[in-house]
Amino acid sequence: MDQVQRPLPQPTRITQPYWDAAKTHRLVIQQCGCCKTRQFYPREFCTACLSDSIEWIECGGQGTVYTYTINRRPSNAGLSDKVPYVVAMIDLDEGVRMMANIVDSPPEAVRVGSRVRVCFEQVSPDITLPQFTLEA
Repeated sequence: MDQVQRPLPQPTRITQPYWDAAKTHRLVIQQCGCCKTRQFYPREFCTACLSDSIEWIECGGQGTVYTYTINRRPSNAGLSDKVPYVVAMIDLDEGVRMMANIVDSPPEAVRVGSRVRVCFEQVSPDITLPQFTLEA
């Protein structure tokens, strides 16, 4: 019987720079070239001033857990071997919020306000996922 594959992101013209950076273990977000507003998730224009002068900047990869949940049932059969796993909203030090898994840490150790650091999981030849782990 074939193993069910984990669902993977499908990069688009707008998100490709994000996925290219992740593949080289770099976390990037967008910054407006006009008003300097930072944003995540990737868009074609600035959500503050509507400029299309968007730049990609590298992040330090550290942040704080804003909220989280522990999934004890897989959301997809391809994630059966991952349960239990933590899905969290991370406030990056650069001022944007993103969703990611917290890995390599006991799920029960995660708390709102926990400090985290980015790590990367290569899930296919083309996709590397930014994930987070608790800071010591």
